[in-house]
Amino acid sequence: MAVRALRVVNLIPASLSGESGQDSEPNLAVDPQNPQRMVATAFTRDPLGGPQAPVFLSSDGGRTWQVRSIVPGGSSTADISVGFGDTGGTLFAGILRRDNVHLNVLRAANPFTTTTMTVLLDRASEDQPWVTGGTVGGRDRVFIGHNDFNVGPRSASVVSSLDARTAAAPAGLVTRQVERRTTAGQNGPPVRTAVHPDGTAYAAFQRWTSASSSSAGTDVTMDIVVVRGDPAAAVIGSYADLTAADGLAGTAVAAGRFVRFTSSTGPLGQERIGADLSIAVDATDSDVVYVAWCDRVGGAAGTDWTMHVRRSLDRGHTWSADLRTVTNAKNPALAVNARGHAGLLLQQLTGTGAAARWTTRLEVTRNGWATTDLNAVLHTALAAAPPRAFLPYLGDYVRLLSVGNDFYGVFSGSNLPAPANFPSGVRYQRNADFTSQRLLAVDGITPVAVSIDPFFVHYAEPDNLPWAPSLL
Repeated sequence: MAVRALRVVNLIPASLSGESGQDSEPNLAVDPQNPQRMVATAFTRDPLGGPQAPVFLSSDGGRTWQVRSIVPGGSSTADISVGFGDTGGTLFAGILRRDNVHLNVLRAANPFTTTTMTVLLDRASEDQPWVTGGTVGGRDRVFIGHNDFNVGPRSASVVSSLDARTAAAPAGLVTRQVERRTTAGQNGPPVRTAVHPDGTAYAAFQRWTSASSSSAGTDVTMDIVVVRGDPAAAVIGSYADLTAADGLAGTAVAAGRFVRFTSSTGPLGQERIGADLSIAVDATDSDVVYVAWCDRVGGAAGTDWTMHVRRSLDRGHTWSADLRTVTNAKNPALAVNARGHAGLLLQQLTGTGAAARWTTRLEVTRNGWATTDLNAVLHTALAAAPPRAFLPYLGDYVRLLSVGNDFYGVFSGSNLPAPANFPSGVRYQRNADFTSQRLLAVDGITPVAVSIDPFFVHYAEPDNLPWAPSLL
């Protein structure tokens, strides 16, 4: 029988071994029609300082990666997320351009060429685009959650198209607010989307119900809200098919949660907090949907930052109590595979003071965290090193996807080549000496400073569970 493996790979190619940027806030797209083809992103600059930002490309299932600069708007991006349709191989991206911070929706018929991605939509005053793609009836549907300050204070919005693969710009893209109720000046930054193969589309967002600022940060009381658009809806993207008792679209997964947005210091060391959110729909049943978020259980006087995972079995009408909680964790990313097993990628701060460490972990469960079939530490490193260059330090999100029974993800962390930092094993492309724990330039001799790199993870779920991972 073929070896089943948990694989972790550093994305920086050998040709960029001298790179020492803070390559944080990663994202990932896997082509469902050909999972060997992948596109990953991070806050990575064009290696030649050119006018376009790079993406990472793999055509061998994530074993090796190369860099290609095809994203317009400057030698790097601000936010960027990516997604494929289910068939056809077209890549979609949502970015905040570096040159003018406009939201751009982009398309590449084949991202593995040198052709610059096509701009389908350009608009100012937007934040944190999040791309999800799907294909229904041979047509690519694309959904991009974003925080649209043009329509504040109800700013949670989704750009969507029912047929985005080949049409000329704007390729049917329409923007609609998904917030229907009163907010405290705006919704939270993250608006996350999830799409089932049957065409059901979900979105999750933070409804701010109160907000005030102080020297400690911005204190917010929020509800976690989910909306839904059904396949038969006349207007996909209106997200009006899940209503609450007041007759308005959207049900609360949790209400009255306290958040303190931090910009410099907080409970998670060099990293800021406030915007953690993820949603995933069960690939086997569009009635089943999971949501993860973070808040401060201790309220204004607390010091925690706690992750919660909940589930709905009835298309978002009602929600479970917490299935999973993790203290001092951020960047939850959920996915559900073709067996209905849920995966959770997360980053947690463990320890205190100089000994504090960032730990990135992948969990997989087939029974809502009553038990876990996989609980693997992918990466762990001192939280104080390397020093932060800018915020976010690791990023405001990571990403986890499923194709068939497999899970694919990306996260960012210290690239110190220390074997103890990678309990599940790792493969580096860039020059690194794990014996001396040094990074080396392209010449294989010159030392390179430790920095933040993006890492890829692939978990091929075995046929027989539970299972202890074999490492490649």
